[in-house]
Amino acid sequence: MKIIKNIPVQGKHQKPILTDLFFLENKQAKDIVIFCHGYKGFKDWGAWNLVAKTFAKQNIFFVKINFSHNGGTVKQPIDFPDLEAFGNNNYTKELDDIDSLLNWISINEDIQSEINLKKITLIGHSRGGGIVTLKAAEDSRITTIVSWAGVSDFGSRFPKKELLSSWKNTGVYHVINGRTKQKMPHYFQFYSNFQQHKKRLNIQKSAKKLNIPHLIIHGNKDTSVSLQEAQNLHKWNPDSTLQIIENANHTFQSAHPWENTFLPKQLELVVTTTVRFLTS
Repeated sequence: MKIIKNIPVQGKHQKPILTDLFFLENKQAKDIVIFCHGYKGFKDWGAWNLVAKTFAKQNIFFVKINFSHNGGTVKQPIDFPDLEAFGNNNYTKELDDIDSLLNWISINEDIQSEINLKKITLIGHSRGGGIVTLKAAEDSRITTIVSWAGVSDFGSRFPKKELLSSWKNTGVYHVINGRTKQKMPHYFQFYSNFQQHKKRLNIQKSAKKLNIPHLIIHGNKDTSVSLQEAQNLHKWNPDSTLQIIENANHTFQSAHPWENTFLPKQLELVVTTTVRFLTS
């Protein structure tokens, strides 16, 4: 298996989109899967590398990225050394990052013999599930979409109205990262950008527009993103497939760091269900 990690793909927003490639180097045109992490996420979190290897063993060209403003850097792609970047992230930057990555894949001569550009799947976890739903609805290059514990709405995740004026006045509010204990900033541009692009960032509208294969996977013990959000997505796109994983939390029982050489059974089921959906 060929693994190429931390490729700095240049995007539209000054900071690189760090990219990993996992594939069997056999000169066969393979379907492409692009994996997008969620809020306070990164491409090397927990079991994601093991997930990537599992897909690649099925002769799938697996790509995973750090969004350009997720808070990681080229030298330190894990966790959040660049909190200034994190604070300046927003949903449209993440959509732009996927666009830049798709463009890069399509012209990178080193991988053209290994990929099938007519079969591109986006997988998004958590907030990333919302992002890939938006992108799939607006970009005809995407041929399949998969949501893992994905969100169905962005607007409801902002602070309540009484806190918005305080946020606007100070320009920033902070969220404590329970694992790293960092005070992670959100600059007011995050909210302003959402308001400016509210129509484009409407996940419900995007889900209703989808006319490509759409798989929704969610754990019934998810306390971070309600199962109702998966059911919303399925309701908005009745042609989608909804798979509920029993006794699975938001990360399908994986954690960071992940020291095992095998996936937790819930995440393994997520991966096998997804591979079956993509290859059937």
